[in-house]
Amino acid sequence: MNRKKMYWFLCLALGFSFFLAACSGNSNTPAPENSEGGTEGGASGELDSEQVLNLMESAEIPTMDSALAEDTVAFNILNNVNEGLYRLNQENIAEPAIAEGEPEVSEDGLTYTFKLREANWSDGTPVTAQDFVFSWQRAVDPATGSPYGPYMMAGTIKNAAAISEGKMDKAELGIEATDDKTLVVTLERPVPYFLSLMSFGTFLPQKEAFVTEKGGAYASNSDNLLFNGPFILTNWDGTGLTWSMEKNPEYWDAETVKLETINVDVVKDAGTGLNLYNSGEKDRTTLSGEFAMQYADDPEVVRELEPSIFYMKFNQERNGQPTVLANENIRRAISMAFNKQDLVDVVLANGSLPANYLVPAEFTFDENQEDFREVNGDMNEYNAEEAKKLWAQGMEEEGLTEVTIEYLGDDTELSKKMNEYLKAQLEENLEGLTISIKTVPFNVRLELDEAQDFEIQNSGWGPDYQDPMTFIDLFVTGSPQNKMGYSNPEFDALVESAKGDLALDIPARWDAMAQAERILIEEDATIAPIYQRGTMALQKPYVNDIVTHPFGGDYGYKWAYISGKQ
Repeated sequence: MNRKKMYWFLCLALGFSFFLAACSGNSNTPAPENSEGGTEGGASGELDSEQVLNLMESAEIPTMDSALAEDTVAFNILNNVNEGLYRLNQENIAEPAIAEGEPEVSEDGLTYTFKLREANWSDGTPVTAQDFVFSWQRAVDPATGSPYGPYMMAGTIKNAAAISEGKMDKAELGIEATDDKTLVVTLERPVPYFLSLMSFGTFLPQKEAFVTEKGGAYASNSDNLLFNGPFILTNWDGTGLTWSMEKNPEYWDAETVKLETINVDVVKDAGTGLNLYNSGEKDRTTLSGEFAMQYADDPEVVRELEPSIFYMKFNQERNGQPTVLANENIRRAISMAFNKQDLVDVVLANGSLPANYLVPAEFTFDENQEDFREVNGDMNEYNAEEAKKLWAQGMEEEGLTEVTIEYLGDDTELSKKMNEYLKAQLEENLEGLTISIKTVPFNVRLELDEAQDFEIQNSGWGPDYQDPMTFIDLFVTGSPQNKMGYSNPEFDALVESAKGDLALDIPARWDAMAQAERILIEEDATIAPIYQRGTMALQKPYVNDIVTHPFGGDYGYKWAYISGKQ
């Protein structure tokens, strides 16, 4: 077990009070010898005079409003240009950021009192406790339409659920600024991973006067944003394929930040990305498929297994009418009718794993230091013969001999290849099935998901905090992430008990979450897991200390630097 996993195990197993002592980290945590593939100190051991990092993203920025963000691109940038009460450090431990130190916690574990450090917004004005109050209230206010605010706060922050349902005023949310530098947060119930949550993008502060002044233009481009993190976003017009992040001189810990500029371009074609890397225009590029196999032994390759799961999302109700996917046998047939091992070996070829589960492997561990993944093991594994039987039964129940199902996917090159592979597998193994692929840009897919306007969607989820619940409660009845007409009272009750009366009974809570996962995947086949993402990338040896985070923003550039390029 590596150090970050051991820290989390200790936090979860030894209880709420110890959580505060063991999991906060500290500002003096030494940097790892290498966070992302280079050598500590680079080739020369000294910083280059030019501290510029050139990167690529796979999609445009859908939004930079932290109340509306719901995707990896937005959260990755927010993580680097803004900062909340806590931040994940180089060892991926949540440590105080805008919070000056550890909070004072009431004996019942329900009230946290944070003191804020002296920190400024990028316009030079101070970050205050009221900035957090305004931001959190705005995120949970149903008028805002935040996809994450109600989801992250309901059942955690006092009165959040009632506010998000329009039953209480947002002023009743369990957060109060008793003065400019004192923030008091009241929880609905004890939450073992609460401080981990405080590093997530939805809980970032916003300056009320600025947001109000900008009105509808707020967050529409980089000129209509404020920043309090290591960098500021520049050259973003709100829709374009390029932007930059520049060092923020107002950041409270600016002396730690070495990079002066990060230039980012959206590149959706893997071949183009590789060419840009090989020509020296970009410092890092991801690899998959034939390129991953071609460069597998390259000395500049870096590899990681991520706690992100990708799956088919089955919509059981579209436009108010049940779909063929409301049939359990049809869902189970599809979930077992494609060869996941071949997909990860040949199509992805980047170290990804076949996923017959929802909660990732090597993500969370119980009191016996065993991976949560070991509890349920694999479920609904590839079995073409069983899939054919289930399919025939489901088609007979529906009175069908042929059916066309729309398959919604992203427009990146890798997504297109994967979707074509899945189409071929499903049509080969399930007689009478035609898959109609609908390819759209990432932000359009998010809009269609929000409107529940799809049949099968190629979707995925990365954790928001380090606990199995960040995956399991996605699919409770009424969840903003459950846009597919699924509801199971037994599943809901298990999730509620794990969040409620079992919150501090670690073994019983673990078992309840495992039962819920088994219902979701094995019994109801609500989704069809495809793979757990592994990444293979080429990274220049002069790039040092990019930190890969397991949740929230994928990468932290606060500690990164260039050494040995010149």
